[in-house]
Amino acid sequence: MKQYNAKNILNIAIAGHSGSGKTSLAEAIIYTCGGSERLGKVSEGNTILDCDPEEIKRKSSVVAATAPVEWKNHKINLIDTPGLFDFEGGLYEGVRAADSVLITVSGKSGVCVGTEKAVAAADKRGLTKIFFVNGLCDESARFYRVFENLKASFGPSVCPVVVPYIVDGQADCYVNLLEYKAYKYENGKITTVPLPDMGNRLEGLRTAICEAVAETSDEMFEKYFSGEDFTPEEIIVGVSKGVKEGKISPVFCGDALLTYGIEQLLNGLIWLAPSAEDKSEELALDTEGNPVELSVNENALPAAIVFKTVADPFVGKLSYFKVISGKISPETPIMNMRTGTIERLTKVMTICGKKLIDTPYITAGDIGAAAKLQSTNTGDTLCAPARKVILEGIEYPQPSYSKAVYPKNKGDEEKVAQGLLRLSEEDPTIRFKTNNETHEMILTALGEQHIDVIVSKLKSKFGVEVTLSTPKVAYRETIRKKVKAQGKHKKQTGGHGQFGDVWIEFEPFDGDFEFDERVVGGAVPKGFFPAVEKGLRECMQKGPIAGYPVVGVKATLYDGSYHPVDSSEMSFKMAAAIAFKTAMESADPILLEPIGTLKATVPDSAMGDVMGEINKRRGRVYGMNPAGNGYQTIEAEIPMAETSDFSTFIRQATQGRGHHTIEFLRYDPAVNQK
Repeated sequence: MKQYNAKNILNIAIAGHSGSGKTSLAEAIIYTCGGSERLGKVSEGNTILDCDPEEIKRKSSVVAATAPVEWKNHKINLIDTPGLFDFEGGLYEGVRAADSVLITVSGKSGVCVGTEKAVAAADKRGLTKIFFVNGLCDESARFYRVFENLKASFGPSVCPVVVPYIVDGQADCYVNLLEYKAYKYENGKITTVPLPDMGNRLEGLRTAICEAVAETSDEMFEKYFSGEDFTPEEIIVGVSKGVKEGKISPVFCGDALLTYGIEQLLNGLIWLAPSAEDKSEELALDTEGNPVELSVNENALPAAIVFKTVADPFVGKLSYFKVISGKISPETPIMNMRTGTIERLTKVMTICGKKLIDTPYITAGDIGAAAKLQSTNTGDTLCAPARKVILEGIEYPQPSYSKAVYPKNKGDEEKVAQGLLRLSEEDPTIRFKTNNETHEMILTALGEQHIDVIVSKLKSKFGVEVTLSTPKVAYRETIRKKVKAQGKHKKQTGGHGQFGDVWIEFEPFDGDFEFDERVVGGAVPKGFFPAVEKGLRECMQKGPIAGYPVVGVKATLYDGSYHPVDSSEMSFKMAAAIAFKTAMESADPILLEPIGTLKATVPDSAMGDVMGEINKRRGRVYGMNPAGNGYQTIEAEIPMAETSDFSTFIRQATQGRGHHTIEFLRYDPAVNQK
């Protein structure tokens, strides 16, 4: 593939609800552009972009994938993103590298949660949104119902460009409302046909276009609502300018599986979608935190953002990047701004699915990859040492579904840990840690399917099998009464014996542990005080109820005795342990459970269900705050033992719209204790 400059490069992320046909649309575009000899199908597992073994097995995208195509002297970098909520991180990666978002919408289902998430991700980055209503050859597809659904959900900026002419419930031909031409698909060929009589519907669609154009500026708004008609030229220019500025969201339609409507979509993308040059400025920060603007200029010093990482045990780390300015080639000195190290590029490549193609350089506005950048992770900025800038990274959704991981084979703990750390480099929505209290390896991800894919990759990539279980809860123990106890350790052996005698007062304390002494008259020499404290601290690691650590205790050494020959640090350490165990029997010990702060952002319609569930799980709601756009943030305290499957409930109750975080707050007495 030849090199293109920024004005002829389009970076387009394909997003939408799972099952709406994102990968099928990408395959249809690749096939129509001549990028493949046959049309890949998800159902047959032979697509270019769903090339990961997990994607082939599940027949669904789980990672973002890229492929470049050429169409009418333009290069279009397609970024196919996952629609499943468990792999939402791929959506944010794709949107970070894109200049516009092509949102697929099912002709049957219409606007779904995935559609809303794709629109929200595009709006957050200020990107152009283009809708493609897919699957119109299905008898149950209803384009005009879906179109009204789009306008109702996203406002008058939704503008019809290509619409179907329906005969007997199916699309007979496709009408381009801006060209005033109709196209028909027969036997794999497209032909121009006379414009069909669409009656009042055509007038309604033209009105929708005018409403969208009126939204582009105050001048156009005043003209339209004063009753004046737009000229054909004003409509054409208004739509083109409005789409590039992100003020109009054009709607195309077709059927990706049969490649119907793909040529018109491609022509529309070339005409309407902003090029990399149109997105000519990107905000960055200098080393002092001051904002600077980078222009998409191939002659400037290089700067690029790493938007995806692939961890392969054989090839090594592969970093996908988008060049914002300058050119990146093997001869280019590049600094990683996060680590401050100079990265050595052996070669740069373009990516087409799993195929890597060597190229002399990657220019401003284009997308490429480099291998074996060991210190580089997703979200890092690569730039010239002579101009140090930091580009905006990627904000990922917070994972909240946790499982404890155990290797199937003893001795594989290190391999499991290393594998999970490598996978977390590839997917920043994975969290992995070892809980030092429960001695479990804890894996946190976005959901059950996400965990399942991670386990499969551990086996296929790193050769280790694991089992999963619900993480143990790290309880605590404490006391409720003030007690005094003696600890006396006496042992006579040949030679020196062992003798230590202490009287210790134990009482509840607002904190973990405090040791004090008020010994008078030298009953216990000062030199043995540290040994007494050490003995108590060691005993507190295992409490009397269930062996959990003891907290909230103040121990005061107030009396005792010693032997000038037989007393030693070990003797007093043992004496302290005896005093502790004796005291715990009468100090009314109880179990403490961890309490977390829950913040759940959910739609207004799900408020009652979520609050009821929190109460069922022994939680206490103490506040609600508006989160905007019909959402509320519920703030509550909830026992951590009740939250292992809370993320699953939130997803079901809100249809995937809600999200939550839980952070440890404190320990409270566990329920049902005498």
